[in-house]
Amino acid sequence: MGAGPRNHVCRGCQRASHLQVRGIAFKILLGALVVIVSYYAFVMIDGYVRTPALVMARMAGVEKAFAADQLSAEYLHILLTVEDPEFFSHNGVDLSTPGAGLTTITQALAKDLYFEQFRPGIAKLKQSLLALVLNQRVDKWAQLDLFINTVYLGSDSGRTIEGFPAAARAYFNKEFFELTREEYIALVAMIIGPNALSVSHHPEKNAERVRCIERLLRGECQPAGLNDVNYEQCSASP
Repeated sequence: MGAGPRNHVCRGCQRASHLQVRGIAFKILLGALVVIVSYYAFVMIDGYVRTPALVMARMAGVEKAFAADQLSAEYLHILLTVEDPEFFSHNGVDLSTPGAGLTTITQALAKDLYFEQFRPGIAKLKQSLLALVLNQRVDKWAQLDLFINTVYLGSDSGRTIEGFPAAARAYFNKEFFELTREEYIALVAMIIGPNALSVSHHPEKNAERVRCIERLLRGECQPAGLNDVNYEQCSASP
């Protein structure tokens, strides 16, 4: 008879203890969430402030820069069809367009501008947030200027090749505006894998991707989904 009330009290103590633990856990989670949100808010604000200077500094290091508006309509269409089909309409991030992959032109620029070392994973979220900032701070044509002149296009004789103008000189011994259509597409084909698809070191692989791109441009095949950046249907076409 005497044990019953004590057991009742103990059960009440256990419930109170569980509620206390849950309350502490909730506060910890809430605190962690506040820290995470605050961190990424700082990242975006810092990016917003620093972007103009970063872009100017990046372009200042370019030798013989080529303006994107000097590209012919056809060449611009080729570049965007392969690299970022919805470039002029998205807000910096595109997670739906077939063949677009997980990195837009704007995200590629964010990776180049804001990261000294980029490690896949959580950094992808930071990259995407900074791409949203970059898209607000830099108009689309200025983004294209930056991409065309700074995109990584492999290495030649131990020298890093950045930008289409430098790649044209390194791989074809020509100025960018002198490239033939086939040579231009060969450089576009390299973007997804600059060294693995190098026009000088792996010409066969580069030529195969060029053929896939040509089929894509002619409408003979379509990307199967967002991540189908290799155009499997085009590769399988006769």
